[in-house]
Amino acid sequence: MTSRRQFLKAGAAATGLAAHRASTAAAREAGNAGNRVRRYVTLGRTGLAISDVSFGSSRLRTGQEHLVHHALDLGINYFDTAESYTRRQSEQVIGNALRGRRERVVIASKTMAYAGDSRESIMAALDGSLRRLRTDYVDIYFNHAVNDTGRLDNPEWFEFVERAKRQGKIRFTGMSGHAGRLIGCLDHAFDKNMVDVVLVAHNFGQDPAFYEQFARGFDLIARHPGLPRVLARAKSLDVGVVAMKTLMGARLNDMRPYERDGASFSQAAFRWTLANPHVDALVVSMTNEPDIDEFLGASGWQALAGGDRALLDTYARLNGTSYCRHACNDCEGACPYGVPISDVLRTRMYATDYRDLTFARDEYAALSTNAAACLACSGEPCRDACTHGLDIPGLCAPTHRMLA
Repeated sequence: MTSRRQFLKAGAAATGLAAHRASTAAAREAGNAGNRVRRYVTLGRTGLAISDVSFGSSRLRTGQEHLVHHALDLGINYFDTAESYTRRQSEQVIGNALRGRRERVVIASKTMAYAGDSRESIMAALDGSLRRLRTDYVDIYFNHAVNDTGRLDNPEWFEFVERAKRQGKIRFTGMSGHAGRLIGCLDHAFDKNMVDVVLVAHNFGQDPAFYEQFARGFDLIARHPGLPRVLARAKSLDVGVVAMKTLMGARLNDMRPYERDGASFSQAAFRWTLANPHVDALVVSMTNEPDIDEFLGASGWQALAGGDRALLDTYARLNGTSYCRHACNDCEGACPYGVPISDVLRTRMYATDYRDLTFARDEYAALSTNAAACLACSGEPCRDACTHGLDIPGLCAPTHRMLA
């Protein structure tokens, strides 16, 4: 039985630990308070000058206009959204927040235009976005989450683009992607000169050289589908490149005990991305003001800082065997029921790493095929399909239970 003295001692220790964590967090926030955008980059052939660390709004919700204002006050001028984000709340919030300030910013939005969509339906989607954004044009309009070259070849998309440009509703076009066929889709788009800008998943966890140093410890094979090559190709074609998913799951709190001297894991991850000469800028979901301040500590950097590599190594060791490299695609075809494994695991990341169940469930509901089949499957078909060592059967079925 715990004595009263032991109980009080334990309580005091817990209180002391909580106070230490609070003071550490306060010191970190104070240290980041002076951060702001320190570098603007030209986004390929568009000629648009955008902040190197920019505003991702996939989780922006009603009433959060203050986050947009805070970012704008710190020099962020590129705001990335989509009609599907937070059930269209994201575009509405950005539209409200930037009303009267349109000339100061670059706005990108997206729609999922499929192979059979008509130019009229795509135009209707754009018009809806413009109404919510309270503007008569967007600077960049993306075909969103492309994982099928058939979507790129739809002639109705090109008719829509020509009409929208004539009407002054869009200035430039692009494609975004982070799934298994990303590399093929990018090559296809470049072969046919289809895009001015691409938005792609890119982080240190996709770099084979990064993992080669301790691959034996993970018992995995460092593999990469060719993203460095296609990013270099984009640069050679003067196509703008914006990176997303740069935090490899964004488990920021996991890294707080390892951060020293004011440096943070997020800043290290961003510096890794911005050090790539073939990447123009990055977008990251901005969900609170302290995070925005912290993220901007990486603005202006084009190389790793001292201590960054140790933080990235630590993060990779902690999370390397649970993080799905969505563009890897080694698992494609492993499921006899057609479950899109990498997409399922991406939605799991939103739930377990981002800790945003609403966003995760929305994304999961948008999948054409979910992981329901995994509930009754033995797991044998996909058990060894991941060359990075992920336990696919142990991840997909629980994801369905959590998000369906």
